[in-house]
Amino acid sequence: MGKKMITGLIGLAFVCSSFLVMTSCAKKQLQVSETAQQTGQAKAPEKAPQATETGSTGEDRGQQGRTQEIQRGQTIADAIRLFESTSIYFDFDQSQLKPEAKVNLRKKANFLRSNSSYSVRIEGNCDERGTNQYNLALGERRAYAAKKFLVALGIPGNRISSISYGEERPANPLHNEDAWAKNRRDEFRLVK
Repeated sequence: MGKKMITGLIGLAFVCSSFLVMTSCAKKQLQVSETAQQTGQAKAPEKAPQATETGSTGEDRGQQGRTQEIQRGQTIADAIRLFESTSIYFDFDQSQLKPEAKVNLRKKANFLRSNSSYSVRIEGNCDERGTNQYNLALGERRAYAAKKFLVALGIPGNRISSISYGEERPANPLHNEDAWAKNRRDEFRLVK
């Protein structure tokens, strides 16, 4: 209970200080403009408000904050769907992470850092080629490669579990290279 209260107070202090900084910056800009007009100096052309990563300008950040609070439940549901629907893929008979898999895992690590109440189960899968026993072992190596990468990014190992399904859960049941490429994957399931 004490840790939650301290965390809440720190968060409240951060929000309040952010608000004060934003409002004091706005007053300074207004004072500079008024001073320039009083002294008769030519006013420099105003720059268009710059958008942040989310596409918002300084003027609508306050409104966005209120909207984000309202839509938080919807946003987290969308983030969970994206997290779970994005798999990483492997080359034939390999468990090394491809560059695009590492990009994907960095995004998953960011989600896990921001949502510490969630853990993840990594499900290793293979195509149908090879014996059942071999594919189960390969699926486990693939899941372990993703886990090792997430741990290296700072996600605690106790929040990550893994399982191998080998060839038992194909994403595409056809028997060709396109199907096999989709079946050589790790899938991710969030656990609360």
